[in-house]
Amino acid sequence: QVQLVESGRGLVQAGGSLRLSCAASGRTFSNYAMAWFRQAPGKEREFVAAISWSGDRTNYATSVKGRFTISRNNADRNMVYLQMNNLKPEDTAVYYCACGKTLFPIGEVGMIYWGKGTLVTVSS
Repeated sequence: QVQLVESGRGLVQAGGSLRLSCAASGRTFSNYAMAWFRQAPGKEREFVAAISWSGDRTNYATSVKGRFTISRNNADRNMVYLQMNNLKPEDTAVYYCACGKTLFPIGEVGMIYWGKGTLVTVSS
């Protein structure tokens, strides 16, 4: 059974930092991209960042570029991280880890497996 489990939820002040982790298990994820999405209250789930299986290619949403960094554990490619710096109140959302075959999902299309999400709250 495939599982994606996020961790690192928290409450931070604007300007602060937080790191999320995602552990994938249950199958071989070779050649799968890993991604982060988020869903703010009252809004649709949106793409945040993605990283290739090898870790050498990434893709970011414009709203987080330069502030967030996605990375993959070289020793265990089933572990993915999202380093979030200079957080803003508008970053408040439930953050989801996802796995699929594309670095450039259109909406949620292209993602196959999903975690249950972890809440990030940024206070002003």
